[in-house]
Amino acid sequence: MFARPTRRLPLAAAALLALGGALTTGAWAGRGEATEPHRPGRITPVPAAAGATTALSGYVIQSAAKVTDSAAAVSSPGYPARNWYPAGPRSTVLAALLANGVYADPFRSTHQRQIPRADFEVPWWYRSDFAVEDTTRRTFLDFSGVVSAADVYVNGRLVAPASRVTGAYTRHELDITSAVRPGTNTVAFRVRPNDPNRDLTMGWLDWLQPPPDRNMGLVRDVLVRRGGPVALRDAHVVTRLAVPSLATAELTVRALVRNDTGSAVTTEVTGSAAGTRFARTVTLGAHESKTLSFSPADVPGLRLTRPRVWWPAGMGKQPLYDLDLTATVAGRPSDTAHETFGIRDVRAPLNSDGDRQYRVNGRALLIKGGGWSPDEFLRWDRAYTEDRLKYALDLGLNTLRLEGHLEPDEFFDLADRYGVLALPGWECCDKWEGDVNPNGSGEPWSATDHAVAKASMAAEAARLRDHPSMLSFLIGSDAAPDATIERSYLDALEAADWPVPVVPAASDTSSPRLGDSGMKMTGPYDWVPPGYWYAKQEGGATGFNSETSAGPSIPTLDTLRRMMTPAELDTLWKDPEARQYHRSPSLTFGTLKIYDEALAGRYGAPTSLADYVRKAQLAQYETVRAQFEAYRRNATDAERPATGVVHWMFNSGWPSLHWQLTDRYLDQNGAYFGAKKANEPLHVQFSYDDRSVVVVNNRTAAARGLTARATLFDPDGTRRYDESAAGVTVDGGGARATALTLPASVDGESRTHLLRLVLTDAHGKEVSRNVYWLSTRPDTLDWDDTTWYYTPTTEYADLTGLASMARVPVSATAVTRASEGVSTTTVTLRRHGRGTAPALLTDVDMVGAEGKPVLPVRWSDNQVSLWPGESVTLTATYRTADLRGSAPRVRVSGWNTPPTTVPAS
Repeated sequence: MFARPTRRLPLAAAALLALGGALTTGAWAGRGEATEPHRPGRITPVPAAAGATTALSGYVIQSAAKVTDSAAAVSSPGYPARNWYPAGPRSTVLAALLANGVYADPFRSTHQRQIPRADFEVPWWYRSDFAVEDTTRRTFLDFSGVVSAADVYVNGRLVAPASRVTGAYTRHELDITSAVRPGTNTVAFRVRPNDPNRDLTMGWLDWLQPPPDRNMGLVRDVLVRRGGPVALRDAHVVTRLAVPSLATAELTVRALVRNDTGSAVTTEVTGSAAGTRFARTVTLGAHESKTLSFSPADVPGLRLTRPRVWWPAGMGKQPLYDLDLTATVAGRPSDTAHETFGIRDVRAPLNSDGDRQYRVNGRALLIKGGGWSPDEFLRWDRAYTEDRLKYALDLGLNTLRLEGHLEPDEFFDLADRYGVLALPGWECCDKWEGDVNPNGSGEPWSATDHAVAKASMAAEAARLRDHPSMLSFLIGSDAAPDATIERSYLDALEAADWPVPVVPAASDTSSPRLGDSGMKMTGPYDWVPPGYWYAKQEGGATGFNSETSAGPSIPTLDTLRRMMTPAELDTLWKDPEARQYHRSPSLTFGTLKIYDEALAGRYGAPTSLADYVRKAQLAQYETVRAQFEAYRRNATDAERPATGVVHWMFNSGWPSLHWQLTDRYLDQNGAYFGAKKANEPLHVQFSYDDRSVVVVNNRTAAARGLTARATLFDPDGTRRYDESAAGVTVDGGGARATALTLPASVDGESRTHLLRLVLTDAHGKEVSRNVYWLSTRPDTLDWDDTTWYYTPTTEYADLTGLASMARVPVSATAVTRASEGVSTTTVTLRRHGRGTAPALLTDVDMVGAEGKPVLPVRWSDNQVSLWPGESVTLTATYRTADLRGSAPRVRVSGWNTPPTTVPAS
């Protein structure tokens, strides 16, 4: 998670995979949705077809402290399970209790503090029934995602003790054929409490207030698999793409064929990959396993010409291929396997500065990423996840980093589909780094822990390897593994045919076999001014920064009123020293003091909650924009270029006051639109370090005949400087061109200025616009007193002149068109009326009933600035159902624009 090892506190909550079953009504995604909990008495029907894989539909759960019956009784069909709680198929204990209304909304105020932790310091029973009619087939339980360990029973029999079923990421296949009977069968898990400092699971560290149950439960599907005498396992495709020509690709199909009987068996394995068919007959001795391999050497069709290559979003399309296998015995199907895969090539050598430079399909790629968080209670919602992935693309991001919290298969399926690269890895500072991070809170490893860690690596490598969205795996976060741990990880990855680079850590460290990480973790994690990002030191725009941001991200007023009480909101803007429950459990990040002092020092002390929030949006817009702009500009530097940046974080697992580009309810603040502006494909930007105006082109083709115009104004609209540069040409693929440089000073007494940059194409059409608020007094950084989490500012830029801007009207007209469940609202804004002052950072929201925002929504642009006589047309796209039957309306507000709401029917 973080840069300097002294920052961690032993405040953690175990977690695994954003997968829970039941959702908290009114607190989930802002849509009021709830996944239907499992109803007592529901039985999951399991078909007998060879290769059938059926997820248990849900459970009933109860604390072991309240269950006096024997394990044999609890796990037997017909057990009454009175007063147990229904739970979804993927659910922590607390997620189920929340869905059943046991506790108040934990996202509101400090309600979560009222949930007693003692209730989760004992095991909990999970019980489910499934029906099998044909017992001639073999039956297996296949699962991972047990947090933290469990005894497993089937029909009154212990089939696996917790000593075997431990570790959130380990995968287990239990042969329960002898225990299964025709009709109703029962599986029961006695799940043990979780402690991320003692268990190889997952923790929350300083991200948010940890859940009281520490996410104990079953957070991935438990599958019932059926098959015949021969099983197919570990099916996958190894791809080798010709780079840089991309003219050919070689496919190698591998699968384990296993005889589950006590007699010799002959099986025929047939299959197809990318449309090419193949077959082989294999004889297996009793309980023998063999790995089959099909390659172009024996199946020429597995050498593809003109393959459909998978690209990250913005670089090309995302085609996928299918692998299908069938094993037959005596003419009858025994088992099947299916995988989806993509063809691409990922490499990440260290450049001459020792920094990791990613190349995808032979093309260099600046990683523009964000840190991903699951829901705090690990509740899985596919639609909500898809909405967030679409937001990532809307922001121009190409990568999401998953530090632990490795999501379910559907997440990576969506990432494949949308072209979002995934950077998964183990997390810092708790048990995962217990042997290598002396400043962490994790306990040292035992021999059992080493075995669990290797099994976890093997299981996740096998699960993730066929996803073309995989960018790398980070086998360490703040600390790299030692030689013993590294060897076990690498052996597991090699055995799984892991296809993309393995990185020893997210920090600037090394491991014995892999060498240097090529990454840095120098922060910051708290507020720094926009100019910070241009300095080539600490977290500035050089190399690959695996996690960094200017810290706090104050949500919109809509979200703040949803998550905090009026009294808490009053404290929020009045008392910088106050502990903020919705920031972090960490002592370092418990208050907003650093942020609030900068806000007051640069913009003036807030006079109300609304004034505090509007100043926060300006501050977040400029710092996030500068972070991405600096890394984009420096990506093509000859000396110490920037190669990657991961904004910490992309989203939050609960309503938060920091580390987010989009909030828990999918509302969008200044940080969101600052990132969106910075990452637009063809972009004109200002450099805080040398005052240059630069054009960056992330499109594939070069852009020619551009004109860049820079105009500097006083806050009242008085023009102080106006210069244009015509005939600007900039190559594609992230290249840049310097159009002009602003003077060191201009006439006039104002210490605050507005800079308007406009980029037009050869036909005079505006293709990029960017507005900055600048000061003649720069922010002064105290580099010598830099800590692991920020660099202090000793003197602030004077932006108080913005407070004197005249209030100016902005008119809005809007019209909405709906088709196939999607609405598109077109909004035209115009700065009209007298005076010369512009309308700064004009924000537009879609609202429905009672003025509540319609979310999620994707805007073509937002938080725009308009000078007198200027107009702009924006579009908003959203689900029609999210209007909840009300007529669409548009709410307009801004830094110096009176709020107004107009119809948008």
